[in-house]
Amino acid sequence: MKAVILAGGRGSRLSEETVVRPKPLVEIGGRPIIWHIMSIYAAHGIADFVVCAGYKGYLLKEYFANLGLHDSDVTFDLGSGAVTYHQPAQLAWRVTVADTGLATMTAGRVRRVRDYLPADEPFLLTYGDGVADVDVGAAIDLHRRSGAQATMTVVRPSARFGTVRIDGERVTEMLEKHPSGSPEVNGGFFVVEPSVIDRIEGDASVWESDVLPALAREGRLAAYHHDGYWQPMDTAWERELLEGLWLAGQAPWKVW
Repeated sequence: MKAVILAGGRGSRLSEETVVRPKPLVEIGGRPIIWHIMSIYAAHGIADFVVCAGYKGYLLKEYFANLGLHDSDVTFDLGSGAVTYHQPAQLAWRVTVADTGLATMTAGRVRRVRDYLPADEPFLLTYGDGVADVDVGAAIDLHRRSGAQATMTVVRPSARFGTVRIDGERVTEMLEKHPSGSPEVNGGFFVVEPSVIDRIEGDASVWESDVLPALAREGRLAAYHHDGYWQPMDTAWERELLEGLWLAGQAPWKVW
C-alpha cells in the first residue's frame, strides 16, 4: 500500500521558515517534519511514498536525493569519480516526488498523482505538516470492514479547528466552525479507495471542501477515532512545541 503526502502548499503561516523551503522540510530535531511523518508510516510497514510537491518542490527532490549522503560516512575518489558509502542504507523507503503544480489545491494534487497509484487497492493520504501516534494499521482495518470509500482519522484538538459530526463509524457532516456539537475534527490521516479520484474535477478541487463533504453526505466516509497524540505544525509556536518535545526525548509521535 502506498502513502500519498501533500507537500505542495506555501505554508504562509510559517513564513519565517517557508520563505526558503517548503513547509515539509522545516526541521524538528534536525530532521524535516516529512521525515517524521514517513517514519510513522514506516513503523506500520508502509514504505512506498508519493510526495505531491509544488512550492519549491525541487528542494524536496534534492533532500531525498541526498538523504543517503547525509546519513553515511562517504569516500569520494576524485580521480575516478567513484563514491563509496560506508554504512548500509538506513531507510528502505521508495519515494516518488511528483510536481503537482504551484497553485494546485489539495484534491487536485491527489488527482495529479493518479498514475503513481495502484488502481486495485486503497492508498493512504496525509498532509506534510502534522504528526500523530495514530495506529495506521487499525485505521486500514476499520476501512476494510466499513465498506466506505474513504476513512478519515478524527481527533479531539483545541476549538480553533473546524469540526465534524459523527454517527457511529460514519462522518455525516463537515463543519467549518466549532459549534456546540461534536468536538472531533479532521486529523489528516486517510485511507482512500482509488475510485474517489474520479470525484476530483481538476486542479481547483479542494479535498476538505469538495470531496470530503460529498462523501459524508452519501454515508461513504468512515471515521477512525484517534484518542492519542496529534499535532499540526502551522505556526512557529507549534514548531517550537514539537522541537521541545523531541529534544526532551518525549515526542509522543515517535513510534519507531
